Parts: sequence; C-alpha cells; structure tokens
Amino acid sequence: MQKRNYELEMQEILKNQKPRLLLHACCAPCSSACLEKIAEKADIQIYFYNPNIIPEQEYQYRLAELKRFVSKFPPAAEIEVLEGEYEPEKFLAFAQEFPDEPERGIRCQKCIAMRLERTARKALEVKADYFATTLTLSPHKDAPFINTAGFRIAEETGISWLPTDFKKKEGYKRSIELSREYCLYRQDFCGCPFSKKNREAEKLQKQTP
Repeated sequence: MQKRNYELEMQEILKNQKPRLLLHACCAPCSSACLEKIAEKADIQIYFYNPNIIPEQEYQYRLAELKRFVSKFPPAAEIEVLEGEYEPEKFLAFAQEFPDEPERGIRCQKCIAMRLERTARKALEVKADYFATTLTLSPHKDAPFINTAGFRIAEETGISWLPTDFKKKEGYKRSIELSREYCLYRQDFCGCPFSKKNREAEKLQKQTP
C-alpha cells in the first residue's frame, strides 16, 4: 500500500485557495519552519494549547518564546497567537496510567489527540476553514498517526483538517537554522515529565562507559 504524501496534499489545498487556518503550535522552534512554509499561503491564527507541558514555568517560557518569535519573524509578524487554557490536570488524568510508554506510544497518542480535539473546537469558534498542527515537523512524532487523528476529528467536528508533514523537504533542519538565527529556546523533550525523565535516562546511558 502506497504511503500518503501529506506534504503534497497540503500544497495542493493551499495552491487553489488562501484559507483561514488555526494552527496548533507546541513551541517556537517547531513553529518557525512551518510558518516560513505556509504563512503567505493561508490566513493563520496560532493556537497554543499544551497541557502536557509541566511545570507551568516551562509552559510560560515556551509560550513567551513563541510570541517573541512570531513578532520578529517577517512572514508571521502580524499573526495572532491565541492562548488556550493551561490544564495539566487533564493531561495527567490519563498520562499517569502510562508512565513508561516510549515516544509515539499510547500516552503520546492520547496527548496529541486531546490537543487536536481542542484545536478543532477552537477552529470552529474562530470560524477557521481548517485546523492543523506543527507537531508533524518533529522526527520524534508519527506524522501518519497525527494526520489520521486529524481526519477523524474533522469528521466528528465538521471542521476541515489540513494534512501536513512539515518535516519533509528538510523542514526539521530548517527549524534548527531558524532557531539559531532567532536565538530560540530549543528544548530536548516534548514537555511532559515522562518525556523529560526518558531524555535524562538516555543521556545518562550515553555517559555510562
């Protein structure tokens, strides 16, 4: 079975129209290359809804960095950043059942689905034509799962999903370059305490002879 080319699907949609898009963002570095690619092809609002980012100090820092980057990045300088509610208790309610799951496991899938569902509801509220997420930029995230979840939520809510695979065409590499150019805080874990614990264990393992 041939894999879907979500990058091509996105380009085909944006080629024929300039839709109103609510773009879920997890951080400034991931947003950078995504906005560079599509900021002039859609009327974008950014939605920062990430209850998985714990503690709140980390959450507020990532939000501030996103706002700083958007204000200084020419293609995105006029884009509005909408802040969702900070609800770590909703993330922990299910995540604590899967403390040892790896990246892309069931905990990660439930977390992504929760954020996409909230983004879809917000997209309806602001009368967007599509909703999408910057999460497909990360090589640690499963783009086919994210897009499958997005299409499912679109059917359930009635708001269209914009398929993406932002890591394609060296998108992730470009995000690293832009992060350096704009001196962005670039975290090494997704935000939740479980992923942070896993990253710290990986670092320790590499240091052990």
